[in-house]
Amino acid sequence: MESTQTALAQELQSRIRATLPDAHVTIQDPDGAHLSAVIISASFNGLSRIQQHRLVYQALGNAFETDLHALQLTTRTPTTTI
Repeated sequence: MESTQTALAQELQSRIRATLPDAHVTIQDPDGAHLSAVIISASFNGLSRIQQHRLVYQALGNAFETDLHALQLTTRTPTTTI
């Protein structure tokens, strides 16, 4: 975890890891308002991209109702190539 990561990014990362403990989570918050997240997890194997994103949104809970306004989300399995 980067020392420059915002409290919101740290909270989101913790929520995602609580639901997907095997996940490698990278969250960037370049301007304090528009976050981007890359989540790599074996839990995504066999799931469509929509199902993967739904799993992440479930992990985030009510974050969009409070502090989170925008999130660019990229999900992959460990074997997915870019």
